Order: sequence, then structure tokens, then C-alpha cells
Amino acid sequence: MTTTAPATRPANPRFSSGPCAKIPTFTLEKLADAALGRSHRAKIGKDKLKAAIEETRELLNIPADYRIGIVPASDTGAVEMAMWSLLGARKATMVAWESFGAGWVTDVVKQLKIDAEVKIAEYGEIVDMAALDYKTDVVFTWNGTTSGVRMPSGDAIPADREGLTICDATSAAYAMDLPWDKLDVTTFSWQKVLGGEAAHGMLILSPRAVERLESYTPAWPLPKIFRLTKGGKLIEGIFVGETINTPSMLAVEDYLVALDWARSVGGLKGLIARADANAKAIWDFCAARDWIDNLAVDAATRSNTSVCLKFTDARITDGPVFAKAVAKRLEAEGVALDVGAYRDAPAGLRIWCGGTVETSDVEAMLPWLEYAFHAEIEALSQAA
Repeated sequence: MTTTAPATRPANPRFSSGPCAKIPTFTLEKLADAALGRSHRAKIGKDKLKAAIEETRELLNIPADYRIGIVPASDTGAVEMAMWSLLGARKATMVAWESFGAGWVTDVVKQLKIDAEVKIAEYGEIVDMAALDYKTDVVFTWNGTTSGVRMPSGDAIPADREGLTICDATSAAYAMDLPWDKLDVTTFSWQKVLGGEAAHGMLILSPRAVERLESYTPAWPLPKIFRLTKGGKLIEGIFVGETINTPSMLAVEDYLVALDWARSVGGLKGLIARADANAKAIWDFCAARDWIDNLAVDAATRSNTSVCLKFTDARITDGPVFAKAVAKRLEAEGVALDVGAYRDAPAGLRIWCGGTVETSDVEAMLPWLEYAFHAEIEALSQAA
């Protein structure tokens, strides 16, 4: 039977997992107030950077005694700054269930050469966080951007832990309710859930993390871009907008605009609800079909931002080729851009469902996914 293309198309076909879709109301005119051509050390620059920090605290409900800094090199820079500055005081536990977490393992084991226990789960699964030794410093991702698997809660992390918890939350912040009392270091980037521009990371430190910074000096040299202390004291300026290096004031303005939009849709609760609705549309679609499924093994650990899918039809003989063909067809039709699985992940699709995506666009895209699947199955049949 010949497949028929759906009549309705998504208004916005951008489902990339990073950089992610801009806020629905975005226009370049919204950036007109950017402090372009001005020093980030001038009052106007400092005020905007400080506003970005303060509004982040307000929207994410971050405790008043936690420090928030804007740092270079996106989430990667923030995570590596934390690891290079804080690890080594005690044994570490490295946790990974996707490619970025695996990258942090490489950093610690092969580059820093720290005594570390490594806990790894396959794509679609999650490490048993309750079984970890929290006398050690534990490094983990909250949400696996490339695996679509997230921590369901922070309940497994003890309040009386002796080590620090270092959490890469880049695809979780603004879409999941993070338990700040369980997180000593938290990082994310502007380019994810709020659809901001790349190159800037957020570094959030608990009082326990600050205490470590001020009482411990790593055995290895720290490049200037990683230095958070001077003379054994935290460089407080970093956490009020005095950035280590020059930020993009255009990107700062873009982040402020996104934060303003986030407030207009109900703040954190509104953003979580939007992501949940987007993800549920896909989960319901998969539940009604026998040829596609969520990569996450346990429904409780399914991501509501980076939704990763796998094709399960027995007629598919080459999974990677088939998945790429479906993604290519969707892009050629202009209905779903950048939805192929991450290069290190199992074959399939990865559809971003963060709060900047409209549920109506997800719902309009899904019939096209079904169309593309059947078109590729038909092509396989004709080639046989």
C-alpha cells in the first residue's frame, strides 16, 4: 500500500537537542537592548550579568547561600572546571549512562588520574544510585542527553553524605525539579532547555563545595580559566557577574529574554509542564504502535527533554541505516530537523521536547514520523 504524506506540518520543525529551539516568541528585535560594544566590566555589562545570575536563582529556586557563576565553554567548561578544582581530595565515584557522562569518566581516570570507581549502565538504563559510596565524590549526569534516561529523583543521595555530588544537569535544568540539597555542584548551559546561545556555562556551588574549594588545593596546575580561588578564598566576583573571561553580551541578552519568557509561561512549573506534555505526546504515540519504543527501559527514568527512540520492527535488517533514512526523510520534508540519534548512541531517533517546543508541533510531527517509517519499510520491500 502506498503511503500518503500527512496534510499538516509543524509550524516549527526544529527538534535539535542542542542548540535547541528558540523560545516561541523569539525575534532578533528582542535583542535590541543588548550591551553591544560595551565592556562587560562597565556598569551596564555587570548589571546584565548579575541580572542573569539573580533571575536564574529565582526561576530555579536555588537556595540563597548557593553561589551561581557564569563560566566559559558551555556546560563542558563548567563540569571540567568543577572536576579540576574540586576532585582529588578523596576517592571519586564516576557514574555514566550515556556518552557525556562517559566523557567525564575519561577526564577523571585518564587525565586527572584520580583514584575512582567507575559505574556504567548501558544506554536506556541507569546506575543504581542508592548503591554508591557517598563517602566519595560522586560525578554524574542528571539527564542523559544522548540516552533519554534521567534520574527520577534525588532520593538515593543521602543528606549526610561525606563526599561532594557533582551533577551535570545541562538537559535537566528548567525542565526537571532539581533537589538542591542533594547537589553540591550543578552545571548547565544556556543552549538547552531555554534555547539560548552556546558557549556559556552555569556553575552552581553549595556551601559544602565552597568549603572544599577554600580548604583544598589540587596537586595539578590549574589554567587561569579554571581558577575559582585566590589566596585560599573563593573569587566572589565570579558569582556576581565578574566573569573569568569576556562573555558575549549578545548571548547574555538572549538568555535574559528567554528568562523573561519563562516567567510568562509560569516559571519552572510551567516549563516542566510544557516539557512533560511534549514528551507524553511521543510516549503515547509509541505505546499505540508496535514498531517504535522508548530507549529508556524503565518508564520512571524516561527523559522529558531528550526523548530517545528505537525502531523495533523485525523487518529492519540494518538498524543504523534505517534510522538514518527515516531522519533524512523527515528533514527532507522539512518537518523534523536534527532528530537522528547521537553518534555514540544506539540507532534510532532523538527528539527534543524541552519547554521551548510547542506541543502542537510535536503532535503535527508524529504523523510524519509514521509516514517516514512506512515509506522506508516500503522501500525495503521493493529492494528485496
